[in-house]
Amino acid sequence: MKIYFPVFFVLALLVTSCKPKQNVVYMSNNNFEQEVSQARFSGLHIQEGDKLQITVSAFDELAVRPFNRSSMAGTGNAAEGSAGAGTAAGSEYIVGSDGTIAFPVLGPVFCKGMTKQQLEDDLESRLKRYITDPMVTITLTNFHIFVLGEVNGPGLKTSPTEKLNIFQAIALAGDLSYDANRTNVKLIRPSETSGKDEVVSLDLSEASIVNSPYYYLQQNDILYVEPDRNKQIAVNSDSATDKWIRYGGVALGLITLIITLTR
Repeated sequence: MKIYFPVFFVLALLVTSCKPKQNVVYMSNNNFEQEVSQARFSGLHIQEGDKLQITVSAFDELAVRPFNRSSMAGTGNAAEGSAGAGTAAGSEYIVGSDGTIAFPVLGPVFCKGMTKQQLEDDLESRLKRYITDPMVTITLTNFHIFVLGEVNGPGLKTSPTEKLNIFQAIALAGDLSYDANRTNVKLIRPSETSGKDEVVSLDLSEASIVNSPYYYLQQNDILYVEPDRNKQIAVNSDSATDKWIRYGGVALGLITLIITLTR
């Protein structure tokens, strides 16, 4: 028994510290008797600091030139002097702190909180006073998100598309690590109105995630993937385990010494 006691001690530590990994498959929990519908993408909402590439087109190319900065090199615009209005470089417009962009001829145009489609419709409506059948195309050029925690490539991510869902965002971050908790991924969405960030928990093991209103991300969203329970326990108990191993080693040495002396 004296020979096998250290072996039993080590085995006991291994058994009590290990737990099978669960929920490693995305959307594994699904009621296949019900059809899973996908969330509807309503478009990004324009925020302060967004960079918008705006192009105005029509049959009359000469008529649209005053409304496209890319065709107005070397010309000024009185609207740029408006207090708080967003500035523009080329055909790119930055949404100012007052939620406006300084648009040629039209002046400051409020757009904060609008979707791209809403702003396109608004500009087209305004431009009809000057152009026949104007068409406005808007592209958001700085769609950024942040992915942190248990992913293989955390950090700031730039999306090549504005229609970005949570799985595509995770793919940009190199997928979740093995130690990730897929059942409790935090989505932090900065608020542009109340000033209070919105925090929601998403379970990626549920197929119903595709029907969540948070399935599609907005610019500046933050995804935080926390470690699973096994890793949390391992990290929190590393020092405690080391301490008990040292104590166990000392105790084992004392027992061995006592047995030797009492022979």
